[in-house]
This record gives sequence, structure tokens and C-alpha cells, in this order.
Amino acid sequence: MSKTIATEYADIVVIGAGLSGIGAAKYLKDDFPDKKILLLESRDSIGGTWDLFKYPGIRSDDAVHHYGFAFKPWLHEDAIAEGHLIMDYLHETMTEFGLDEILRLRHRVTAADWSSEDAQWTLQVTIADEEGNETHQVIRTSFVFSSTGYYRYDEGYEPRFEGREDFRGDILHPQHWPEDYDYSGKRVVIVGSGATAVTMLPAMLKGDSAAAHVTMLQRTPSYIASIPRVDKAAQALMKIFGIERGYALTRRKNIWRDHFLVTVMSRFPRFGRWLVRSMTVKELPKGFDVDSHFSPPYNPWDQRLCATPDGDFFQAIREGSADVVTDQIERFTKDGILLKSGQHLEADIIVTATGLALQMLGGIEPTVDGAPVKVSESVLYRGALISGVPNWSMMIGFTKATWTLRIRNVTRLAAEVIRELDRNDRDIALPVAPEGMPTADLFDLSAGYMQRAKDVLPRQGTGLPWQMHTTFVRDNRLFKGRLLHDDIKFSKRASSPERVTSLGAVS
Repeated sequence: MSKTIATEYADIVVIGAGLSGIGAAKYLKDDFPDKKILLLESRDSIGGTWDLFKYPGIRSDDAVHHYGFAFKPWLHEDAIAEGHLIMDYLHETMTEFGLDEILRLRHRVTAADWSSEDAQWTLQVTIADEEGNETHQVIRTSFVFSSTGYYRYDEGYEPRFEGREDFRGDILHPQHWPEDYDYSGKRVVIVGSGATAVTMLPAMLKGDSAAAHVTMLQRTPSYIASIPRVDKAAQALMKIFGIERGYALTRRKNIWRDHFLVTVMSRFPRFGRWLVRSMTVKELPKGFDVDSHFSPPYNPWDQRLCATPDGDFFQAIREGSADVVTDQIERFTKDGILLKSGQHLEADIIVTATGLALQMLGGIEPTVDGAPVKVSESVLYRGALISGVPNWSMMIGFTKATWTLRIRNVTRLAAEVIRELDRNDRDIALPVAPEGMPTADLFDLSAGYMQRAKDVLPRQGTGLPWQMHTTFVRDNRLFKGRLLHDDIKFSKRASSPERVTSLGAVS
């Protein structure tokens, strides 16, 4: 039986110490130096994705110059960086900005209950020590900022494969990769064609522990583009203009470059297909069947493009140590995979890089005055505040730009809400979507993990202030000018005789 420790009070609680949570905590700490802020992390380390995933080659898909923080320059020469370098960067950030002083590791929020009577969130927190012993704590706070990401940490998505129990080798999901796992000299089949598979294939063929051969087995091809591992322009800009200014210029360069590419490929998909295909042809051996294995049935940016730094994915294919097979699985066998075409792929190890299982708010199911919140039935105000949920902001990033570019704007909105509460001696900020307002999907990708998660994702409106965009440049325009709108109802606690029904309107 776990023991209970004393209730703690905070002005703001940030849940999740991944990249978004660390950035949010830093900005909110700057915005409100006199408020008590806590940063809660359920795991025994910061880093989120970068601490969780241990599979071979784990790296960024985007340049860390703009995937990282605007306030903390990325100085390593690798723009596309391996996971351990990103973890070093995050630890430096925590120490440099004093965020380790507000960090609480192994603090898992299991429930969040709002009381309009008290105008407070009551968070039920399970605390585990290094030996795994658990204690329970209640934390009460006026405002919650959720930075829990969008997928489950305890399990990935893995479809049912006929004959799985017959396979005599190891079947591994990248999300649960064993540390120091030995695959040297083994035949590996990676099931999947997304970013994880594209990362793992070349990584498993490097060094003394290289696999004998790696096959990427895909049902549907993906767009894969070679990008430089080292951004020479970024290095030149920081050398010429100094680190701070050069870093800011690099971020701006990357943001506009990515926006231009996404815009052109989305508006002119035939050109986009031609462009990626022509680049792919140059990377592959002469006579390679590009159209069978690298020509997806969807347009560019209907799903995210996969990046291969310095073309290492294509290099592995050129060297003959890797190949790509486009087919469907009939069943697993004792020594590999039988395909519907009749081909049999021999394998010692099967990697099921089959995707993520999405969830919102880290699996927390909030209640408001005892009523459960159904996030999938809610609408997001500027992609950050949840309709019907008071004093709570959530971090949702981009699908067609680097996810983390949105951190500052979302924390600006949260800070404006908190300042409005303080200025007018109010306690509650409740986003209320207009009755009958048209809504749309939150994300615009056709990827399987997005389609599977439609019943858990919130929705957005079709116009301001209930709208967000999936690229930074367009979404950033929505955060210009006045951020607060009459659809946020500010009020005193339920016990107060004075109630506010809309921004600045007292009843």
C-alpha cells in the first residue's frame, strides 16, 4: 500500500518534460517569475521521445537549429542529430535556465479534477522512487499546461500478424528496443516504411555490430529525400554574424525553406512527385525499379516526407547490404515472412516499425465539476485551449513543419489568459465554442496512425479563433494581434457572487 504525502500548491503545473514541456516551462518561468511553477515528468529522465526510444540510429528528422529552442542555440555541427546529442542539449538547457529546480521526476499524473467552487485543478500524482516504491501526492494548481505529446509511451501500434507465434527469432517493436541488443551478423526484416524504418535500415548496417543484411518490407511506399547532415550555411551564418544572431538567421532560413517546399509540393503535386522521384533516381543504382518501391499512391505531404541524412538509406541499397520489398504479408513462418506474392523473406529478426498508438493528454482523463471531459468531442481554441475545460492549455504542434516551432505561441496564449485573470481579479477562463460552429479535423495527414486516432483527437473550427494551421508561417499569422476573444468566458469562482460571462462583461 502506497503512502500519501502532504498536498502541495502551485500556480502553474507543466505536465511532461520532453522538448515541448521544457520549452513551455522556460517561457512561463520568464513570463511569471513570481509564480510557483512545477514541471512534472512521469519517467525517471527528461527528454520524452529522446529518452524513450533506444532503437539503432535514433535521430532527428528535422534540423535541430529550428527543431530546438529559439533561446538556446544548437552548436553541434550535425544539423540532423543523433538522439544522445539532443539529450545532451536538453540537459544543458535544464541546468542553464534553472529548470532543474522546478523539475519533479517520476511524478505521474493519474487524474485531474477541476472544481469551479475552488477554481482549482486537483492533480492526483503517483511518485515512484528509484527502487520502484510508490507514494501518492495531491497537487492543487490554478493552471495546467499539458506537454505530454500525442502518442502512448507504454505501447506502440502493432497489427496482428498470422503465424507470429511460429517465428523462431526475435520480434521487436522500435518503441521497446532492448538496450545493447546484439543483431550483428543477423538477417533483419523491418516491417514498415515510415521515418523509423528509414532511420533503422542504414544504422543497423554500420560498425562492428552490423547486421548481415536488412530488408525494408513495405505495403505502401513513402517519399524519401536525402538531406545534408551538416548545414554549412548555418555554420557560416554563426561565424559571420555571431552565435545568437547567426542562429536566429538559421532558424528563419529553415522555416521559410520548409514552408516554401511544403507549399509548392502541396499546390503542385505533380511537380512535387516529379521532383522527389528525380532526386531518388539519382540516388539509386541504374535500372532500379523506382516506381514500384518509391512512388507512393498519395501526393507529397499528404503524409510526412522521410529524411535520410547524406542519403545513407540509399547508400545501403547501392552497396547491396539492404533492399526494399513492396508487398503484403501472408503470414510469419518459423524462419521469416511469407508474402502474398509467394516470395519468402528469410529473417533472424523481425522489426515491427508499424507506427504509434496516439493518445491525448498523456492518458489523463480530466473531469470538470465531476463530469468527464471527452477530448474527442471538444474543439481547440487556437489549437491550444480545450472547449469546456477551464484554465488548461495543451501543446499541439505541426504536421507539415517542425512540431516544436509552436511552443512559444502556445505559451504566449496561456500567459495572456493568466495575465487577464490576474489583471481583473478573476479565477476562471473557460473557452466556449459557439453553438453550431462548423468543425474540421485537427490534422490533415492521411497516415495510418492519424486515421486510427480520429476517435481520440479533438477538432478545430474553420475560422478564428478556433483554428490552427499545420505550417508555422501560416499558423504564426493567427497569433498576431489580440489573442483573447469573447469566446473565452472569464469569471470568479462559483462561490463568488460576481460572475463574468465573457471577456470584460460582468453579470
